[in-house]
Amino acid sequence: MLRWIRQQLGFDPPHQSDTRTIYIANRFPQNGHYIPQKFAENRIISSKYTVWNFIPKNLFEQFRRVANFYFLIIFLVQLMIDTPTSPITSGLPLFFVITVTAIKQGYEDWLRHKADNEVNGAPVYVVRSGGLVKTRSKNIRVGDIVRVAKDETFPVDLVLLSSDRVDGSCHVTTASLDGETNLKTHVAVPETAVLQSVANLDTLVAVIECQQPEADLYRFVGRITISHQIEEIVRPLGPESLLLRGARLKNTKEIFGVAVYTGMETKMALNYKSKSQKRSAVEKSMNSFLIIYLIILLFEAVLSTILKYAWQAEEKWDEPWYDQKTEHERNSSKILRFISDFLAFLVLYNFIIPISLYVTVEMQKFLGSFFIGWDLDLYHEETNQRAQVNTSDLNEELGQVEYVFTDKTGTLTENEMQFRECSINGIKYQEINGKLVPEGLTEDSPDGIRLSLMKEEELFLKAVCLCHTVHISADQTDGIGDGHWRANGIVSQLEYYASSPDEKALVEAASRVGVVFTGTNGEGMEVKSLGKPERFKLLHVLEFDPNRRRMSVIVESPSGEKLLFTKGAESSILPHSRGGEIDKTRIHVDEFALKGLRTLCVAYRRFTAEEYQEIDRRLHEARTALQQREERLADVFNFIEKDLELLGATGVEDKLQDKVQETIEALRLAGIKVWVLTGDKHETAVSVSLSCGHFHRTMNILELVQHKSDSTCAEQLRQLARRIKDDHVIQHGLVVDGTSLSLALREHEKLFMEVCRNCSAVLCCRMAPLQKAKVVRLLKTSPEKPITLAIGDGANDVSMIQEAHVGIGIMGKEGRQAVRNSDYAIARFKFLSKLLLVHGHFYYIRIATLVQYFFYKNVCFITPQFLYQFFCLFSQQTLYDSVYLTLYNISFTSLPILMYSLFEQHVHPHVLQSKPTLYRDIRKNALLGFKPFLYWTILGFSHAFVFFYGSYLLMGEDTSLLGNGQILKPNRQMMFGNWTFGTLVFTVMVITVTVKMALETHFWTWINHFVTWGSIVFYFLFSLFYGGIIWPFLHTQDMYFVFVQLLSSGSVWFAIIIIVVTCLFLDVVKKVLCRHLQPTSTEKAQMYSNRVALSDEFIALQPLSRARNQLSRIRWKRIRVQSAQHMTLLKAGTEGRTIGNC
Repeated sequence: MLRWIRQQLGFDPPHQSDTRTIYIANRFPQNGHYIPQKFAENRIISSKYTVWNFIPKNLFEQFRRVANFYFLIIFLVQLMIDTPTSPITSGLPLFFVITVTAIKQGYEDWLRHKADNEVNGAPVYVVRSGGLVKTRSKNIRVGDIVRVAKDETFPVDLVLLSSDRVDGSCHVTTASLDGETNLKTHVAVPETAVLQSVANLDTLVAVIECQQPEADLYRFVGRITISHQIEEIVRPLGPESLLLRGARLKNTKEIFGVAVYTGMETKMALNYKSKSQKRSAVEKSMNSFLIIYLIILLFEAVLSTILKYAWQAEEKWDEPWYDQKTEHERNSSKILRFISDFLAFLVLYNFIIPISLYVTVEMQKFLGSFFIGWDLDLYHEETNQRAQVNTSDLNEELGQVEYVFTDKTGTLTENEMQFRECSINGIKYQEINGKLVPEGLTEDSPDGIRLSLMKEEELFLKAVCLCHTVHISADQTDGIGDGHWRANGIVSQLEYYASSPDEKALVEAASRVGVVFTGTNGEGMEVKSLGKPERFKLLHVLEFDPNRRRMSVIVESPSGEKLLFTKGAESSILPHSRGGEIDKTRIHVDEFALKGLRTLCVAYRRFTAEEYQEIDRRLHEARTALQQREERLADVFNFIEKDLELLGATGVEDKLQDKVQETIEALRLAGIKVWVLTGDKHETAVSVSLSCGHFHRTMNILELVQHKSDSTCAEQLRQLARRIKDDHVIQHGLVVDGTSLSLALREHEKLFMEVCRNCSAVLCCRMAPLQKAKVVRLLKTSPEKPITLAIGDGANDVSMIQEAHVGIGIMGKEGRQAVRNSDYAIARFKFLSKLLLVHGHFYYIRIATLVQYFFYKNVCFITPQFLYQFFCLFSQQTLYDSVYLTLYNISFTSLPILMYSLFEQHVHPHVLQSKPTLYRDIRKNALLGFKPFLYWTILGFSHAFVFFYGSYLLMGEDTSLLGNGQILKPNRQMMFGNWTFGTLVFTVMVITVTVKMALETHFWTWINHFVTWGSIVFYFLFSLFYGGIIWPFLHTQDMYFVFVQLLSSGSVWFAIIIIVVTCLFLDVVKKVLCRHLQPTSTEKAQMYSNRVALSDEFIALQPLSRARNQLSRIRWKRIRVQSAQHMTLLKAGTEGRTIGNC
């Protein structure tokens, strides 16, 4: 029982061994010694709360925030001791914040519960007692045989037993797991592939031994032992046998599989890891400001407490006639009285800490993130994809980026591969109109036309057609025959599917020149060479891995010869080759790379019968091993892939995306350094960098490549540092490869960073995925602490994207894994410029002003309260009514700043894009630095002094005190007392801080006008309503008729106008003088933007309703809204543009 409890709490995991044993169909050994293993139920739990723990768990999480915990303490103090303000003044805002957040989180968790119940209750079919039984997904147990039909998702992790195909293969798509949209082929072992009916499967007696659950989607180690008559057959199980929960069955009628991992032990559930929380620079500044204001609060409370006791040292002020002490108060401890008074002052001044700031910031980030998705300039029409926001917490960080780390393939390029050239047996060829033509010849020349292929050419093309993971659509494989062949013997267009665009381009190119891969049939691969069919038996596949950087297949030719075909990077093929035109091919590979082509080398090897038997034995032993299978396979692969005969090399072009050069140039002008991190070879990467503008032709390119030792790497780094110092006038670009980078980061990190910081552009080639993340971390943790952004499109970019401050995924052709793990996702690299230069700029300006303004208006709010204590003998009398204390931040001043933070455009968006240098003005958190903070704080204190002393001087002179505590001015019937004075100060303050927000606003919409002037009107109407009626549920009503009396005096209106003008006059004069005498580049741009008209191609960054109005003004003929999820925009003279899910 104790162990079960520990397991439920997570202290004692139930699986202690490295492997698990699964009896198929749960046919356990019939002896008394076997104890069945305990496995997880097939329930998916993605929810965070239950009905029982929601309230305590949610409250605990919310009160971990400093501001919430602080206001809870203040509220408890108000309940425990006699304080000048009601507990409602702190409790109501706190309750509002906690409740809103709890409702939001509770609703989100309810949706997760709902989704979990749908998944766990989905109907499935399980083989039990010789028949198919319909049950719920949550009832599946480890060992059950499950049937899955076409287009259904797998309810558990299954080992494939059989399918409706003879060879036991099936196709799946794992788009919901890793974003890969291509079809993947999975195969069953031959002994179970023939069991295609429920009756046959019911006779299966087998045991699976496999590793315990792990999160790696692409790793599975196991073996199946099948009892066949009197013998036992052992077969290896790998990733090709495992069907993952969440994947979908395609192009296959049905499959049967045995459940090996269930519920929260499936690989999909193990990948439910939340990303590390990223915090923006603005949030860190906000917390720093909060600490400073907390110190100010403590200082004011301590000072007031000390002054109170200094004042009461005089006997006449210790017990005034209107405030006699009780006997208990006279005899109480002075220390306790001091602490009690200190806490009372703390409560009185606590509103200097704005609790509503956090709620407003969260609302601004959440609502503001919709503008990115709504922006038509970030919509890609060809793919019907709009920008996507996965993390709204980092919106303002887009305006602070200093380094951009970008992948090359699929990010700067289209990832659409086109075959251009190849080298066969030392001769370069080009493809011209479906024919391979040697370099220097044309199709029209006599030697350029050949009706047959040379032996070397045919072998090379067969290697390309056999060494790959490409497969053909199932609809086409069934009908491939003579009818698909043209008169010239070349196959008509087949639809190929591949996980690698390079492989697809090569197979398609081979088919165009006459050697066509026509699909697989059982264990065979079918190829037609100029119409002549050949069948190769596929014996083994040596899968690609990033360490070897190559893949191989072992096939048996129609003549019975055993052949190994290998393709991979030239650095992994050429060193293992002992025959062929190695030197010529190496030269051709370098020439291809200089043209910006992606290169692969192709080689082969013939095996004798004895050699193949040895290889087959070693492969079987390695693949059936449960321990260290990867290491054993790597050793066997290296043993096989040696003594190769080089056949040639290929050159495939990956086109640059549109406007890449302009985007990189705009980022450079904005002061952002761009680093390209790619796995391509040195020459290819440099060529692409030059063509995309990352490197300029006039730039001095420095190289740190091909270093094998620490000493040579360090010496080269010192030489580069000296060259940069000597030639500091010109721009430098640095090229570094993965091997040299590893050496540089190991011992010479500081020197390497010094060289990199002095280079305008850096290119890292031959990079492994983890090396990309290391480079980002290196810059991120450097002494300057720059803000970094990483952008990529593939699974190999995920670590880099997660490491950077801001991660952006490209919706490319390498799946959606980068998009799923990113903070933002865009369809093309060119959209990055607007995302940073416009959206990032706006978001930063908005939230920086929001934070500063919140602290400013709270200083204005609470400083008069502090000053008032000097006039009431520090008796802790409040200046404002408790309702005003509660509603100041919630109602009277909240909406203008919220609308400002959503809609403000201090410079026209078109100007921000056309003048990237404006981005430099906000870098390094410029608007939330010490000087702006000091300016807003001093402004708040000065305005507060004017509010208080202006009201006092204008309305408090020549008064006589009446017995009822009110003041009567001679020759006037106005009653002027404590609450009247406080209300006058409060009225002036609400008007001033609201008009101050209006002065800060540059972009006015009807919403801004409505909330700005509406807030002032609402305050006046509320005050008249609140003070004009006797409310029976209020214990006291000090404000009854106060506001009406106040506004009935013309001198009060005059005082309000004078004080507001006095507060804002100096502020306006400062702005005017600075703008005309010493304008900043942003202020110049503001004056310029006033003269900028909307161009035909520009759509302002606004909500859709406002975008529609602007579109009509810039000669868009009509907008047709087809549905809430689908909008078609028709522009004059152009075809329709469609935005889905806007």
